[in-house]
Amino acid sequence: MLSRATLGRFFCGGLLGALVGCAAPVPKVATPMPAQWQHAIDADPAKPSDLQGWWHAFNDPQLDALVDRALANNLDVAQAVERMLATRAIHGRANYKYLPTLTARTDDAIDPDAHASYFVAGFDANWEFGLFGRREGTRREAQGALDASMADLRIARVSLVAEVVRDWIELRTAQQQERLLTQISQARQHNVQLLRVRARLQLVAPAEVDQAQAAYAQAEAALAEPRDEITASSQKLAVLIGQNQPDPSWLQSGPQPDLGTFQLVAAPVDLLRTRPEIARAQADVLSNAGELALTHADMFPSIGLGTSLVWAATINDTSPRSKTPGGIFSLGPLLNIPLFDWGIRIAATHARSHQLQASVQAYQQSVLQGIAEVQTALGSLQQQQQREAQNTIAWQALQRADQAVQSRVQLKLSSPLDRIESQIAVDHANAELVDARAQHSLAYVALFKALGGAPLPTAAELGSAATKDPTASDETPR
Repeated sequence: MLSRATLGRFFCGGLLGALVGCAAPVPKVATPMPAQWQHAIDADPAKPSDLQGWWHAFNDPQLDALVDRALANNLDVAQAVERMLATRAIHGRANYKYLPTLTARTDDAIDPDAHASYFVAGFDANWEFGLFGRREGTRREAQGALDASMADLRIARVSLVAEVVRDWIELRTAQQQERLLTQISQARQHNVQLLRVRARLQLVAPAEVDQAQAAYAQAEAALAEPRDEITASSQKLAVLIGQNQPDPSWLQSGPQPDLGTFQLVAAPVDLLRTRPEIARAQADVLSNAGELALTHADMFPSIGLGTSLVWAATINDTSPRSKTPGGIFSLGPLLNIPLFDWGIRIAATHARSHQLQASVQAYQQSVLQGIAEVQTALGSLQQQQQREAQNTIAWQALQRADQAVQSRVQLKLSSPLDRIESQIAVDHANAELVDARAQHSLAYVALFKALGGAPLPTAAELGSAATKDPTASDETPR
């Protein structure tokens, strides 16, 4: 049989546990990562590509400078920074509501019988203890909001860098396409002129002239697409770096960014740490766990301690009794007990529980989505790499054939018309190679966007209190 002392200890321990009432732990989720990616990549150890500076693999100083300008001036990133700083300002003081508070107040009071009026002044001090998981729920909710704002900033930076690189590749590609299509158009025009001379000499039928004229018109019409792309890409770049018009230097035709070979140094498991969309989903789980803890705590009494000191002086007194100034001090517990609205509180707890479960599933979905995007990008990168290699072989073969035709023309063994067609074939092959190189580069961009590649936010952006990885939190699902 238990002694009275033992029963007393059990009773006190149970009461203390009920009062403190720790919040339920944050759900732990496990989404398996692939042991290795499906598609291998040819790597050159001399040219590593890292997540924070992957675009340097293009070895394009203009592109490097453009990315730096965008990170410094982009308005979407600036908005994300301000929202993160706003959340950080609140985060550091989220639990202040569970510290003692002191307020001063004044009032003028009139007796119900209208015989006297008083000037009342006093101090109130309250201290809510934050029991039954309230303090922990508030901490989780604030930390989740901060982690979400940091993840949103990372998402903005990752998207920005990828868009800048993509638009720059498309701009330079369109300029090269315009140059090649202009050469083809000029060759078609020359072909028409030669055929007209032959038609006047009755060496060719008029239908051949018409066919050449149609081919020339089609070549001229094809120039509209790259020119539209030049305008669109340059305007998008201007918006990304926060200015109202493109730089004139962008519109001067330049070399196409050439990726070449590279080395992927990020391990598959790093996707959980580097991809900001996953970090955003982690933050949502933590926030929902905090909200659930708060709604669960609302089913229990709110316990605190309160004290007040009130001083009153008579302003006007019509009663025959004399009134002198006086003060009163009070101290006692503050207790708020839910009695008749338990149904609403229980329903709110159940609703928050379902929302927490949904956020866990959203986290799992974000991991699967990230894996799928990386796998798709790796597959596309491999295919586009092979496409570029084959188009290079075709272009080089047609160049050799064109040199042979040129030699035959010089020896009067072939017609100049044959040389024109040979040159056009070389330019078409070059245009295909330019497009294949661009698609290879864009697949590389898509891969590092899927991996969450971008420079980490600077200390100035994160604020002076930033001392750790912005994607990390104290409690994150794994």
